[in-house]
Amino acid sequence: MNYAVVGAFVLVLGAVLIAGVLWLASGGAFQKQYDLYLAIEDESVAGLNLNAPVKYNGVDVGKVREIRLDPGNPDRVNLLFAIERGTPIKEDTVAVLKTQGLTGIAYVELSGGARDAPPLRATAGSEYPVIRTKPSLSARLENVLTNVLAKLDSTSNNINSILSDENRATFKSALADIATVAHTIAARKDTLDASIANAARTFENASRATAQVGPVIDRIGRSADAVEKMGNEAALASASAGKTVDSVGADVKHFTAETLPELERLLGEMTVLAASLRRLSEKIEGSPGGLLLGRRPVPPGPGEGTAK
Repeated sequence: MNYAVVGAFVLVLGAVLIAGVLWLASGGAFQKQYDLYLAIEDESVAGLNLNAPVKYNGVDVGKVREIRLDPGNPDRVNLLFAIERGTPIKEDTVAVLKTQGLTGIAYVELSGGARDAPPLRATAGSEYPVIRTKPSLSARLENVLTNVLAKLDSTSNNINSILSDENRATFKSALADIATVAHTIAARKDTLDASIANAARTFENASRATAQVGPVIDRIGRSADAVEKMGNEAALASASAGKTVDSVGADVKHFTAETLPELERLLGEMTVLAASLRRLSEKIEGSPGGLLLGRRPVPPGPGEGTAK
């Protein structure tokens, strides 16, 4: 009976020890808790394996839990990350695929996350919060190389079209024409030298003429200043004449206002005098003796007698 109890105790103690070892191996009370995040890559994830490290600014913060194609778009790959709880994953955090050293082992690098940015939350219709991604260095280099190769191919095609048989013949003809022109210029070297010398003399004469024209321009400038001064003086004289005319006009108006009534009266009296003279002239013409003998008495009418 005692042996059975001892055996049972040993078995229970062994089970407890095994459970403790397993618990300690799994982390025990220090076991980390993880949050799941989703990232969608638009490029190849070759070299990235399950349990590949996820780093935040170079610090290990989790692992890649799942890698699968997007059912709605096979060109995209869905990556599920298990990231330690408490890691500051913000709305502006970005995930990038990178390779470690020369071994080419791929991992995920998280960066960004401003201090005042809000934490990343799952949106409506999404099971996990979605971390934004950007192209890796290899993808960017591939795009650059693709563009460069396309441009090189286009340049090569252009060069081939330029170096066609027709263009080569045209270029050869142009070189022959250039050689002919060069020979012609060499044959006329003496004439060209004389022309250059004549041009030099012409420039020298022009320079002397320009030097002589300078004083003439100065004299013209002084004449223009004198003409301008004369014009200013004429303007002043014109202004004075205008003032004089205005003064004479005022005097004429004053003289007219005072003299016209007297002239009108004088003309009236002269009209009356002329009428009197006309009547006197008519009387003299009718009876010239009346001017010397005086006025004759009027003879009595019939039935009138002289008074006794």
